[in-house]
Amino acid sequence: MTQPYVKQTIEKGVGTIEFFHPAHNSLPGDLLAQLAQTITDAGGNDAIKVIVLKSGGARTFCAGASFKELININDAETGRVFFSGFANVINAMRKCPKFIIGRIQGKTVGGGVGLASATDYCMATKFAAIKLSELNVGIGPFVVGPAVERKLGLSGMSQIAIDANTFYPADWAREKGLYAQVFETTEALDEAVKEFAENLCNYNPEAMKEMKQMFWKGAEDWDTLLAERAQISGRLVLSEFTKETLKRFK
Repeated sequence: MTQPYVKQTIEKGVGTIEFFHPAHNSLPGDLLAQLAQTITDAGGNDAIKVIVLKSGGARTFCAGASFKELININDAETGRVFFSGFANVINAMRKCPKFIIGRIQGKTVGGGVGLASATDYCMATKFAAIKLSELNVGIGPFVVGPAVERKLGLSGMSQIAIDANTFYPADWAREKGLYAQVFETTEALDEAVKEFAENLCNYNPEAMKEMKQMFWKGAEDWDTLLAERAQISGRLVLSEFTKETLKRFK
C-alpha cells in the first residue's frame, strides 16, 4: 500500500470505514474531508447498523495531522482550515446516529487520539500507546481536547497533554476509560471487533440511536467550540516559537 485512501465496506450490517496514509497514517486535509463525509454518509445508510473505524497497516493507528501540511501554513486562515479537519471528523462522529467502534491496532498520536476518543466503544492491542504531542511544537491539543477529556477525564487529558513527549501505554488508556478492552495481538483484536459489531447489529437501531444521543449529551455546542479551538491553533502555529521548532523537525 502506497496511495492514501478512505474506503468503506459493508458486511452483515457492519459498515467498516478504513483510512490509510503511507506516512504512518497521518491525515492531510483532503483525507480528513473524505473521512468526515464517509462517516456522515454511513450514518444515513440504512444498510449499515453499526460502524467500525480502523486504519490500514499494522503498526500505527494514526500519527495525527499531516506534518507536511503543518509546516507550510503561513497565514491564520490556512491554519484555521488545517486544524478544522479533525474538528469536522470528530463532529461527524458525534452526530452520526449509529455506534462507532474504534479498532486501534497500534500507536496513535495527537489527532489520532482525538479520533479514538470520539468513538463510542474502543478496542485496542497492547501496542496501542497514545501521545498528545502538540505542545512539543508550541501548539496544544485544542481541537481534540474536548473529545479526549470526555473519555480520559480532565486529569488524564491534562497529564498526557503536558507530558507531550511520552507515549502512555495501552493499559493506562484502558484504566482511564479510552479503551474498553486491550488484546495481545491484532488477530485477537479483529476477532473481538467482528464479534462485537455483529452482535450489536441484533439490537434495536432506534434504541441505539437514542442511547448515542444520551451518551453525547452536553456536546451540542462542539460545532462552535471546535471551530474556536481551530482558530487558536491556527494562530499559535504562526508564532515564532512554533516556526523555529518546525524548522528543526523539518
